[in-house]
Amino acid sequence: MSSPSDTRSLDGDDSDTRLVPFEVHVPQTAIDDLHLRLNLIRWPDRETVQDWSQGVPLSSAQALVDYWIHDYDWRKCESRINRYPQFRTRIDGVGIHFIHARSPHPHALPILLTHGWPGSVIEFLDVIDRLTDPTRFGGRADDAFHVVVPSIPGYGFSDKPTERGWNPQRIARAWAVLMYRLEYRRWVAQGGDWGSAITHAMASQRPDGLLAAHVNLPLVVPEVLPAHPSEEEQEALNGIERYLNQMAGYADQMNTRPQTIGYALNDSPLALAMWMYEKFFEWTDNRGRPEDALSRDHMLDDISLYWFTGTGTSSARLYWEGVGHTIREHSFFSGSRAASGRIDLPMAASIFPRETFRAPRAWAEAAWSNVFYWNEVDKGGHFAAFEQPALLATELWHAFRAFRDHATQ
Repeated sequence: MSSPSDTRSLDGDDSDTRLVPFEVHVPQTAIDDLHLRLNLIRWPDRETVQDWSQGVPLSSAQALVDYWIHDYDWRKCESRINRYPQFRTRIDGVGIHFIHARSPHPHALPILLTHGWPGSVIEFLDVIDRLTDPTRFGGRADDAFHVVVPSIPGYGFSDKPTERGWNPQRIARAWAVLMYRLEYRRWVAQGGDWGSAITHAMASQRPDGLLAAHVNLPLVVPEVLPAHPSEEEQEALNGIERYLNQMAGYADQMNTRPQTIGYALNDSPLALAMWMYEKFFEWTDNRGRPEDALSRDHMLDDISLYWFTGTGTSSARLYWEGVGHTIREHSFFSGSRAASGRIDLPMAASIFPRETFRAPRAWAEAAWSNVFYWNEVDKGGHFAAFEQPALLATELWHAFRAFRDHATQ
């Protein structure tokens, strides 16, 4: 059994292409330390409003922490992750952790799934089986995938970069190396949030073997906004304005001063949990509580992974690397769009109703020369795989059917 502390690095240099088996096991001392810290919390005073407009309400925070202390079991999460083969390998000087679940179906199409923030590989745990063996879930054997789910550098059980430059473009290049190292010569990619930015970067770079890509957050804001927007365009513009004016405080901090917020995220499990829990409220398809969209266990699985790996600070630095040098008004959306440029690789998208930003298809067609699949679904939010694993898996079955023949060439 391997612990985070003794598997953080691989020996050797970049010529070391080993795939080292990995299994998650957090030492009991780390769990005990977490409980000690949670029992010593100094709570702030209550908010002066009756909703979430000032952030996470005190009563909601206390209820989540009480559950974390008395009811939550990290070992169940470990068992879920360890059901799947995991490995670490060294790419561009950084140790990369990934799940690699092969399908039992012989003509499966390899797919690379990339998470975002405040997500992790845990987002995809309820999607993997649906993709590797769709016949168990009402799908066809011809829809099967071999699934690769890496942890972004600075996240989870991948190494924390110790130098500048690990932006979406560099991560995209590392992912292409990973797929080649796994001996996949024809493959597809999918992502949301930072996973979408990384997938856009891969699509722009067009590494050997990448056939097509799918995202659930198309980063396709026009460089020149329409003077007379359509109704759909105006809705998208309203979404961008709402994000910038009401929801982007977390991003402004991480874009500009990730190290400063990192002290709180690394030292206080309460600070880390509320930093993430707020996003599970704002970005999910819920009816007024995060728990309407995600169970407490699922949210705490993800939060605990960040805590036990000490990646609150290193994950925040991706904002500084990826967006911190662009103009705030361009934000995450067009900053990533400008970095990718026009994309000629075949691209697909599934649009979820409670996504933070819902791009019109016309904007995608202006940015992507080959939109081969576009569908608006009826439920779900920003964390598509986490909130609606069955729906996302079905979208991927449908989207990539056109590329099945290419995968066996």
